[in-house]
Amino acid sequence: MSLQKNDLNKKTILVTGAAGFIGSNLVHRLLQEFPDCRVVGVDNLNDYYDVSLKEYRLKKVEKTPGGNRFTFFRQDISERAGMEELFRREKFDIVVNLAAQAGVRYSIENPDVYIKSNLIGFYNVLELCRYYPVEHLVYASSSSVYGDNEKIPFSTDDMTDRPVSLYGATKKSNELLAYSYAKLYGIPCTGLRFFTVYGPAGRPDMAYFGFTQKLLAGKTIEIFNYGNCKRDFTYVDDIVTGIVNVMRCPPKSGEQNGRKSAPAMVYNIGNSSPENLLDFVNILQEELVAAGLLPADYNFEAHRKLLPMQPGDVPATFADVSALERDFDFKPSTTLREGLHKFVQWYREYYQQK
Repeated sequence: MSLQKNDLNKKTILVTGAAGFIGSNLVHRLLQEFPDCRVVGVDNLNDYYDVSLKEYRLKKVEKTPGGNRFTFFRQDISERAGMEELFRREKFDIVVNLAAQAGVRYSIENPDVYIKSNLIGFYNVLELCRYYPVEHLVYASSSSVYGDNEKIPFSTDDMTDRPVSLYGATKKSNELLAYSYAKLYGIPCTGLRFFTVYGPAGRPDMAYFGFTQKLLAGKTIEIFNYGNCKRDFTYVDDIVTGIVNVMRCPPKSGEQNGRKSAPAMVYNIGNSSPENLLDFVNILQEELVAAGLLPADYNFEAHRKLLPMQPGDVPATFADVSALERDFDFKPSTTLREGLHKFVQWYREYYQQK
């Protein structure tokens, strides 16, 4: 089954976290595919990682065809007054909330920023969608909500009440809050559980990016759980395609056992092809050599350190995307080899220019 898709042309769309990895790619795609839409982006440009990378992404968006239909505001979603002024003035049709404090391990050391951004910030977005009604609120959740779930692959029908990190707990809280606002106020809400997103101009705190930086600097990379972890790596273009498909199909209320159901849905977006971390590292190394960034005789074994599992980590992630495929005739398909090749090519070009 495929849902009927609305046209995003002539819509005013808010993308929070617009300078982020996924957000900037989404804005770029919207401007390309929907020549009559207008996109407003907000981001607080915090220094969780190199701000110049965020500025690079924004400049790339502004230079894309249709970049004149993109307006950017430096704004923190946890600051209610500034966000309310935007909602009041712009009258958004669709809101895509991608702004969040990311990172599982960072949440253990810096819990305050997660409460501020992921809970207070998301609450502000929900309240503003309530008082300034929108056609659809799409928001980023995470595979981290599955926590200690031992059933593989992870399905949106599974229980998600055992998070192993504060980050995962905040994302599950987002889903609960969104459902309650959908039920109480009729706000169509769709949550997307992303699985290990990677690609060009990604987040430096992610393994593929950090490993690349360390290997090129002659440093040792740390591989946790002695390499016995699997991750469902999902290329950013596939993630964006999934978001755009979902944006066009706001959920509707229905009847269940005589009761009106909430217009709320949750989908997994993952590649459904978990890769062992050691295999992932081997592919990355091969691509770095092929790109001429490392010599063919580089001693990779001497630059690896196997360590036990870290707090907040899980042994495996694996997305069941059957619902996404059923409703949108779409399933992520970019192979890890293809995705890492594109990342390494971007990395070489970007850092040679600096």
